[in-house]
Amino acid sequence: MSTRLTRRQFVRRGTAVAASLAAALPATQTVHAGNPEGADTSKILNYNPDMEYRRCGRTGLMVSAVVLGGHWKRIDRVIGGEKVPGWMTMKIGRPEFQKNRYDVVTRCIERGMNYVDACCREEILAYARALKGRRDKMYFGYSWHIWESRFPEWRSARKLKQGLDAGMREAGLDYVDLWRISLLTESSRHTEAEIEEAMAALDWAKTTGRARFIGISSHDRPHLKKLIETYTDQIEVILTPYTAKTKVVTDETGLWATVQKYDVGWFGIKPFASNSLFKGDSSPDSPHFEEDNRIARLAIRCILCNPAITAPMPGLISVQQVDNVALAVKERRVLDLEEQAELDRVMERAWANLPPHYQWLKDWEYV
Repeated sequence: MSTRLTRRQFVRRGTAVAASLAAALPATQTVHAGNPEGADTSKILNYNPDMEYRRCGRTGLMVSAVVLGGHWKRIDRVIGGEKVPGWMTMKIGRPEFQKNRYDVVTRCIERGMNYVDACCREEILAYARALKGRRDKMYFGYSWHIWESRFPEWRSARKLKQGLDAGMREAGLDYVDLWRISLLTESSRHTEAEIEEAMAALDWAKTTGRARFIGISSHDRPHLKKLIETYTDQIEVILTPYTAKTKVVTDETGLWATVQKYDVGWFGIKPFASNSLFKGDSSPDSPHFEEDNRIARLAIRCILCNPAITAPMPGLISVQQVDNVALAVKERRVLDLEEQAELDRVMERAWANLPPHYQWLKDWEYV
């Protein structure tokens, strides 16, 4: 008899294990670098004693304290070649690009990072390729944004299902670890009926084994808070902006309290404020290379002071950048007065340098 699990069997088994872990673990369980508490690490995917791992809400997954964000902005500064228009910046068919993504994923695995998030066609195809033959080392987060609720023609459950199947088929994915639907930045863009359709599609993806876990991404804090409170079964994980300038509102009016109450996993996007943090251009020969590396580590350390955050997800364009954020996890967590003053100055500069299409990041100073 074949011992190969079907997709549905695999997902049900994995989800049951995760659920049992979730019930047994405190909401903010962390396995610190070096594991000084002597926690059982046998069930942590791609465990490395030099990495910290945090429980991703009630999914029960233990996720590395820094993960790989899908974006590769400024990658032309590392591999050269012509930059293409738009936010993706690079043709993914280039051999130099594919080698870069393979090498970066390899170094992430070596450093104990165990999650990659892809939010568009190019990213999904690039990381599916880079992870081929080693999906057992990293969880795969998925959002094919042009086939999701950002656009009116994709807001029915039927179209969302169609888009997920078509995208997974093109990428050669039998399942994803997290499907998170983008629900935009303004609650007024979605009717209650459209939100119900999105939740139905998420339910379908999980029950059919296409997605092990499900959730949403959003830039609208009040709307997101209401959705978590309303759709408690469907929203297991959220993705939101979270920078080194973000502060926690500890009373029940804040998003933080809702995430804690409903035990939701929480990934933070744009930890470097879309590179507005830095003086340099990310090239290895930049005169600001060392300073920018230090600032990146300060930002990661600051963000990780919030135990509710599962992980920040910076887009990393070189092996060196992977090493740098992995080092930040090992460094002293709380910033001293001098470090905090420097980071405050840097974030003020970052806010002043934000391009017009990223001004919405300022809405995330308080969660």
